[in-house]
Amino acid sequence: MSITLRGARAVWTPGAEHAGDIHIRGERFADVGDPTAEVIDASGCVVTPGLVNAHHHLLQSGFRTLPGTRGVAMRDWLPAMAAAYSEAGIDGSLTESTALVGLAEALLSGVTTVADHHLNWPTDGGASAVDVARGVARARARLGARLVFVRGTAGDAPDVAATGADAIAAALAPGRGGVTPDGLVQVAVGPAGVHSDRPETFAALADVARERGLRRRTQANEQVDTEIALARYGRRPLELLEEWGWLAPDVTIAHLCDVTDGEIDLLAARGVAATHAPGCDVPMGWGIARVARLRAAGIRVGLGTSGGGSNDAGHLLADARLAMQVSGLVGAPLAARDVLEAATAGSADGLGRPELGRIAPGAAADVCVWDVSGAADAGTADAVAGLVWLRPGRRPRHVIVAGRVVVRDYRLVEADEEELVRRLAERVGR
Repeated sequence: MSITLRGARAVWTPGAEHAGDIHIRGERFADVGDPTAEVIDASGCVVTPGLVNAHHHLLQSGFRTLPGTRGVAMRDWLPAMAAAYSEAGIDGSLTESTALVGLAEALLSGVTTVADHHLNWPTDGGASAVDVARGVARARARLGARLVFVRGTAGDAPDVAATGADAIAAALAPGRGGVTPDGLVQVAVGPAGVHSDRPETFAALADVARERGLRRRTQANEQVDTEIALARYGRRPLELLEEWGWLAPDVTIAHLCDVTDGEIDLLAARGVAATHAPGCDVPMGWGIARVARLRAAGIRVGLGTSGGGSNDAGHLLADARLAMQVSGLVGAPLAARDVLEAATAGSADGLGRPELGRIAPGAAADVCVWDVSGAADAGTADAVAGLVWLRPGRRPRHVIVAGRVVVRDYRLVEADEEELVRRLAERVGR
């Protein structure tokens, strides 16, 4: 297929912007058009790369605003969420149902790639880890999104975590590097953090990552992470991650709410990437990552929503707005284009996927068309900045993933949104 996006008011990509047409041939952007291409009218619109949500927990999409999970400490939040998962029963049908609504929400808000850090697994010996992962992969295939499935752990035994990670990689993305040939599925590994996982588990998952060439991800310096690290080891989380070999160029760390200047310099020296998740960190009371300072140190910063148990919305552009608004409380304020870059190329680079999050010939053809012609956008002097500043909760008119239209005129192409909602309600009984 070939597509031409014609007549956009502005085309923004990290580091550049222009007006005019965009050409797609097959799964990639092209520098010249195809006379047989489908033409999509983008007049009155701003066109951006597809957004990349670098840190999500799709399972939580079925368990939002649960009693006992709002305004509580993480030590109380964790068992409340775990009890809800246990009651529902974690298997492929649950992960498929929750991923369908989570990925639908993502696509309908302009997110074309979601990194799903999956931490919770069956404990009754029923469904296997591969069954659970395949449920998420089926949801991805149904809707046409890109998926990064992170085989996470929150207290699993080292051998269980490693065996599960290896089996999931073999099932979902068997080639070295953990990315399918079409780029639509990627597998990575990631302990929840030093607060839940011992050094042996970090080592076991690192072995799998090394054997298969997978990216590594973890979380650090949320409130509970720092408290438990100090109580259990007498050291801060990043000190432990350094000792355990988890500060390296193939590692991305989410949250980083409470980091010192020295720790930031250490992260930069080790080539670690970061993921900012203000939509989770702020309501949970964990603080605000010093994004401007991280960027100034040369650290690549992406953006994530985290999951529906802490951030009940999966709208990445809304969280980009929040990131911009709160940034001045902890350092230099971020500009609209700074957070747009974090939500696109910054997130993509943290996934080891430089072909994503950009509009350029040869890059993966993931793109959003945002209508800025209505009253909520009227009066803006800068339509690109206005994507972030104006109209919170905006939705794109069209979304394209790998050259394929997956949202057209604000509606999913491959699924009925109401049917997905009904399916989840039946599965979780709510």
